[in-house]
Amino acid sequence: MTNAIEVHYWAAAKAAAGTGSDRIEADGPLTLAEVVRRAVDLHAGTRLSEVLAVCSAMVGDQPVGSQDPASVEVAPGSTVEFLPPFAGG
Repeated sequence: MTNAIEVHYWAAAKAAAGTGSDRIEADGPLTLAEVVRRAVDLHAGTRLSEVLAVCSAMVGDQPVGSQDPASVEVAPGSTVEFLPPFAGG
């Protein structure tokens, strides 16, 4: 079992982070709010915080939707995807 959470960034989030993914070490479950905080800390001085604030998030294959990030649990070994709003339609 891995002790990390894989974070993937797409589109504007990837541009803001300067990378497509990060590994966040975790000895136990973290809240999605903590995952966001740690991701932003990894990329201090960037626009990542503002971009993630408007992103949709998925934990594994489950959309988080309007759930409070402080109440969403992310277990080590999970993947979190941050998807900025897309234009078009």
